[in-house]
Order: sequence, then structure tokens, then C-alpha cells
Amino acid sequence: MEDQELARRLDEMMAKLDAVYASSEKTRKLFVAMIVIAIIAFVLPLIGLLFAVPAFLSTYDSIANIGM
Repeated sequence: MEDQELARRLDEMMAKLDAVYASSEKTRKLFVAMIVIAIIAFVLPLIGLLFAVPAFLSTYDSIANIGM
């Protein structure tokens, strides 16, 4: 009887361990996705600024030259 009880408890523990593993894998994938989204949300505006700032500066420079 004790061996059957032990085997049953071991099976329950294995099922819980599998559930924890599945949950941790989902969490890891979500964490990686959030890091990628955060990097994209930070880098894309910087790339846009590389093009926007020179355009704005040339516009302001041309406006300043017209006023003279």
C-alpha cells in the first residue's frame, strides 16, 4: 500500500513539475518578447531622429538666412 501511495504522489509531483515548466517557458517567451519590443520602441525613434534632426536644422538654417 505504501508503494502505491508513493507512486501516486510521485506522479502528482511530476504533473505539477511539468505545469511549472510550461508556465516558466511561457514567462520566458513573454519576457523575451517584451525586451524585443522595448528595444524596437527605443531604437526606431532614434533612427527617425537621425533623419529628422538634420532636416529640421536645414529648415531653420534656411529660415535664418532668409531673415538676413
